[in-house]
Formats: sequence, C-alpha cells, structure tokens
Amino acid sequence: MSAAPATAPVSRALVIAILAGEASGDALGAPLMRRLREVLAPRKLTFVGVGGQAMEEEGLRSLFPLPEIAVMGFSAVLARLPLILRRIRETAEMIAATNPDALVIIDSPDFTHRVARRVRAKLPKLPVIDYVSPSVWAWRPGRARAMRGYVDHVLALLPFEPAAHRRLGGPNCTYVGHPLSERLADFTPNVDEEAAREASPPVVLVLPGSRRTEIKRLLPVFGEAIARLASTHPIRPVLPAVEELHAEIVTQTRSWPIAPEIIMGEAAKLSAFRRARAALAASGTVTLELALAGVPTIAAYKVGAIEALILRALVTAPYVLLPNLILGEAAVPELIQEACTAKALTEGLLPLLEETVQRRTQIAALERVRSRVVLGGESPAERAARVVVGALGQARA
Repeated sequence: MSAAPATAPVSRALVIAILAGEASGDALGAPLMRRLREVLAPRKLTFVGVGGQAMEEEGLRSLFPLPEIAVMGFSAVLARLPLILRRIRETAEMIAATNPDALVIIDSPDFTHRVARRVRAKLPKLPVIDYVSPSVWAWRPGRARAMRGYVDHVLALLPFEPAAHRRLGGPNCTYVGHPLSERLADFTPNVDEEAAREASPPVVLVLPGSRRTEIKRLLPVFGEAIARLASTHPIRPVLPAVEELHAEIVTQTRSWPIAPEIIMGEAAKLSAFRRARAALAASGTVTLELALAGVPTIAAYKVGAIEALILRALVTAPYVLLPNLILGEAAVPELIQEACTAKALTEGLLPLLEETVQRRTQIAALERVRSRVVLGGESPAERAARVVVGALGQARA
C-alpha cells in the first residue's frame, strides 16, 4: 500500500473512524489526528470513534468514555465482559452506519480488532489501518496471517516488526517509529548530568514496575539485591513511583537497610535517568527508555505459576526485552522467573557500576538501539498520517 498523499478534490469532506482502547492508544491517536488534519488541509475532516481526553481535545466525540473498557487483569475484564462486548457491537454498528473513508484502530487488539472484523464484514472495501502491531512475533504468530482478513496496513512502532509480518504472512507493515524517539532530549544527559553518572556514590535506579502485582512480586527481591550490593559498595538507590502506589512502596521499603530515595512525577524520573550509573528494572517499555538514556541495566520479571506455564507454552520470541528484540541479541541481561534471584541480580549489577568490559559492551549496544529507534526527519505521527492518507487515496482510486 502506498504511503503517498491522496489527491482528492478539495471540496471532498472526509470522515475517519479512529479507535483507542486505553490511555496509551489515546496518546498515540491525538498526534495522529492532528497530523492528518495538517496533511489533508484544506479539506474538511471529521473524526468518529472511541478515545480519551487527548483525542477528544483534537475533535473526537467519543462514543463512550474510554475508562469503560480500559481495564487490565483477568478478573477485571471478566467483571466488565458484558459491557465490553456490548461496546464492541455498538462501536462496529456506529462505524458501519457512518460509512467512513477509513478506519484506524490503535493497539488494544481485544477491543479494536474485534470491532475491525465486524466492520470489515459490513464494509468490505473500507481501508483499515492498525496503529501498533500486536506482538505476533512473540506469541500466537498465526494472528499475523489472520489479520489480513480485516487489516490492510500495520503501522509498526518497532523496527523489526515489518520483517516479522512478512515472515508470518501478515498485512503490509511500515515502521513509522516509536513515540519515545520524539523525546530524545528528555533522556539525553547534559554535561553536569554526565558528570553525576561518575559521582560517588553512584545513582542506581530501582524500577520494579507500575502495577501492584509487579510491585508485590519484584520489590522484595529487588530490595534484597540492593541490600547485598550496598553491603560491599556505596550506592544511592533511587526509586521512581507512580502516585497510586507511593504509599505501598514507602511501606515495603521501610525495612530496607539502605533507604531508597522515592521520587514521583515524570520530570523527577527523567532527571534520575539522566544521572543514573545503572538500573535494576522490570521488563517493559522502561527498558527502552533506559536504552535511550544510555543506562546499563539488569532486567527481571516474575509472574504467577499458572501464568508462567501458559507463557512458556505460547511465547515464541527469543527475548523478552525490547532492546534485545530490536538488536536480535541478549545485550541486556534478562532474569526471568526462577532466574530472578537477589544473588543473580546483584552479580549482574556489580560489573555495571565499574569501568568493566560488561559496562562498555552494554553501553555500545544501547547506542545501537538508539540509532535503530530514531529515524530522524518526520515524527512517527507524521509518517503514520501519510500512510493513512495513502490508504484514503487508494480507496478513492
């Protein structure tokens, strides 16, 4: 599918249906809407669909409040399942009745893909663009080929995803860039911050996750690792916390032999990233943030026993961490499940605090991650908008 701008008559009013299922999708949808309006100007453009506050500020009148379906966890989803299923049906019916020029679905495949399949059955010629590829390269790879039945083009956030879709028989896929690439200045230390990385005691980031289950499983073992490390090396542990878990983290870390500095807010977190010597982190997007900041990291993760059995049966990817997936190598150590012990975490962190081969090797790898994630030129939203506009052009051809 071409990504070239469409050449429709100026008087042609356009309607684009756009769907997000959670806050992260809302954050992607808003700049995309803004760029679409710019690229298509002076044509009149209307958006219909589902989104949150950011998308509503760009002119979307959401069919229903996003928090109704933005739930996580098996029990939470089960409790709202009747409402979610009704919202899927209502959303698909609204889009089919509107008969828009294109449908853009953003992440949250349990919601957006179910809507897209229903809409495709009613409007078989409607272009459907999926912004954020499902993790078909990690588990249930058959989803890639199945998507061809209701998705025309995938907008990928990770550079290896187009090749994955080609290998798995998925839809056309274009790497548009990760939104973090627009925030490089936030992660890049200045001269004083670079000097702070060499100061003693060094800042060691402790990042056990932003969900209560992650805190419950990882914070105790992270605390033991920090205690082991502090018994032989002076360190300054800094723990960024989300507001809703702050009190719980304060309580859990009160018994640590070396108290972490608990900080809150994005600005404080980014400042700590730019000054950190090393990090102990939960697997997740934060590992990509640390890579962009050039912070050598040991990453870990633990899930429940039943969930671990399911994941081991389903997951096909060779790595868990985004930096490792981007590079195709185990640049950042992954300590998962039984491997996530205080002893292993301490032994992994220790060489990252000194000028060792391990530290230099990982810093070089993180620089390669940064070079692959950062495309330069247009922003991810601008590239995404041009693919959507190209789909509009083909639809009218």
